[in-house]
Amino acid sequence: MPFAELRESPSAPGFAPVSIYCREYGCGVPLLFLHGGWGYGVYPIDRQVEEFQSEFRILAPDRSGYGRSTQVMSELPLDFHRRAAEETIALLDALEIEQAAIWGHSDGAVIAAMIGLKAPERCRKLILEAFHYLRDKPGSRSFFERFSAHPEDLAEETQRLLAEDHGLEHWKRVVARNCSAWLRLADSCEQRNGDLYDGRLGKLAVPTMFLHGRMDPRTEPGELEKARKELPAAVVRILENGRHSPHSEDTAYEECNRMMKEFL
Repeated sequence: MPFAELRESPSAPGFAPVSIYCREYGCGVPLLFLHGGWGYGVYPIDRQVEEFQSEFRILAPDRSGYGRSTQVMSELPLDFHRRAAEETIALLDALEIEQAAIWGHSDGAVIAAMIGLKAPERCRKLILEAFHYLRDKPGSRSFFERFSAHPEDLAEETQRLLAEDHGLEHWKRVVARNCSAWLRLADSCEQRNGDLYDGRLGKLAVPTMFLHGRMDPRTEPGELEKARKELPAAVVRILENGRHSPHSEDTAYEECNRMMKEFL
């Protein structure tokens, strides 16, 4: 079934029920892909499906508020990553999956790490691609300000992909609320180097790989190094030609697939 029904979700007002749309490919060990803050369509996983579907059961859900899942929240709360992690654990329950390898991209990587902290027994391995560690992103502030106010400034092809993913009536809201949430995260940060994990990332005990593009424009200077210091046992793979989404970029996807395959 492409939809999973959750009796309640912390991402929905009043913990209301939600319907989660979930793509599924292949068979084998469950591999759960968690999309970034703008959804699945802009950074698709077609090339990974082709590479891994003979060995893995690949699951790619839309979180509530995205794509074909139940639309919730006109504004994301500051703890939206934590709420999404709890929703994803509930999704694993609904799908009767006891343990999965979890691969998260961007905001999805934050959510994957939070799942690993909250429910390590549900995680076989974690792949954290384009990982965010800091709450405050000064280098991205103008980016977030621009597109929170004017998502229509995005390139036409990006707009088309977003509209296909979320619908013509909804895609601008998806972009604006995510950018706005990151601005509010920065403004609420009491410490200059405050992290998204309240100092707990070092407690992550699941085998983990950081997968990062050298030219990622959403990464602050020294940000990845701070995360690596918290998790010295993690595998770190840097894609020299990668930007924010190595898995979907023509210059990086082949190397990305190779690194993922070695780790998994």
